[in-house]
Amino acid sequence: MEKLIITAAICGAEVTKEQNPAVPYTVEEMVKEAKAAHEAGAAILHIHVRKDDGTPTQDRERFREVMDAIRKELPDVIMIPSTGGAAGMSPEERLQPTELFPEMATLDCGTCNFGDDIFDNTMPTMRAFGKRMLENNIKPEYECFELGHLDTILTMAKKGEVPGAPMQFNFVLGVNGCTPATAENLAFFVKKIPAGSTWTVTGVGRGAFPMAAAAIPMGGNVRVGFEDNIYLGKGHKAASNAELVEKVVRLAKELGREVATSAEAREILSLKPLKK
Repeated sequence: MEKLIITAAICGAEVTKEQNPAVPYTVEEMVKEAKAAHEAGAAILHIHVRKDDGTPTQDRERFREVMDAIRKELPDVIMIPSTGGAAGMSPEERLQPTELFPEMATLDCGTCNFGDDIFDNTMPTMRAFGKRMLENNIKPEYECFELGHLDTILTMAKKGEVPGAPMQFNFVLGVNGCTPATAENLAFFVKKIPAGSTWTVTGVGRGAFPMAAAAIPMGGNVRVGFEDNIYLGKGHKAASNAELVEKVVRLAKELGREVATSAEAREILSLKPLKK
């Protein structure tokens, strides 16, 4: 079994300091959380950015500022900027991080309920995102919240509308209004992906660590972080993203699976080595 790739989603677009004071907003806070999460065992950083007051933004220059600052401190880390943005953002607004030519970026695979909001990803939107990633040589991480999302993106890949094999999927389970975070649902998703694909699971809220515990012996990978869950355990808020990563590392150790470095994750995901 390949080593476990841990992704840290360090701030997201929705969670606030009112919910957990450790949520990073500023560039300096983002770098601090990124470094700590990486040192704890995260090979990948999933990047959203905020204005200094916490307002979510997809501004290209804010992404450049944050990612350059992180790269200066963590030259080998894999960064996956979000093209999901926040509710209500236009596709053109959401696509801005792809103008920076990152090695990976997220591609959301369909419209769904997202709590009280609707996360809008029409077929034309997904085609436009796929076209941009093909043109800019970006490997997508395909974000699937529902089973239909997986079937949709596989059909698009067969048509050449989005990058194809080897594909990386992230199964986001436990969002209010979407697929519940259960081991049974996770196993069903995993059975549907093409041979040679890699996959990660993101358990939202209370599903975070049950999904991690399910994925580790299945050979999958795990995402944790303040974007998805701010608690280390029931009633116990995490003091940092690093604490959430450390808990996954402990689970992996108990289950007998080694944790991948960024260089090892890059090889597992079929990414090119970074130029020194």
